[in-house]
Amino acid sequence: MKTIWTNGCFDILHPGHIELFRACKALGDRLIVGIDSDEKVKKDKGYSRPINDICFRYTMLQSIKYIDEIHIFGSRQELEELIQFYTPDVLVVGGDWRDGDVVGREHAKEVRFFNRVGGYSSSKIISKIQNT
Repeated sequence: MKTIWTNGCFDILHPGHIELFRACKALGDRLIVGIDSDEKVKKDKGYSRPINDICFRYTMLQSIKYIDEIHIFGSRQELEELIQFYTPDVLVVGGDWRDGDVVGREHAKEVRFFNRVGGYSSSKIISKIQNT
């Protein structure tokens, strides 16, 4: 069984997220998604985030047919431990991490980068809502 891993905060789901999950699932048999805890999102993105709490985000991800498992993590170390535990065949990360420090890289057989689709971004959606 070929295991695929991806992770993020997935605060406001949009078509780019769905395309990410679809593309990930097409790479293997089992897609595992890691999701940042509320505390981690606040730390990484600021006090006003997340817009949707972990229960909301988890529930939304559960409804997506491409996703087989979801795990919540609250720190870089927890994320690395999860990736190490699952040792995915493919670790899929955003294209903006191509030259960055990819957490768990050494525990995956392969790392692939996924570029944004259609310029979608939760931060852009939030900004648009705030400016209307």
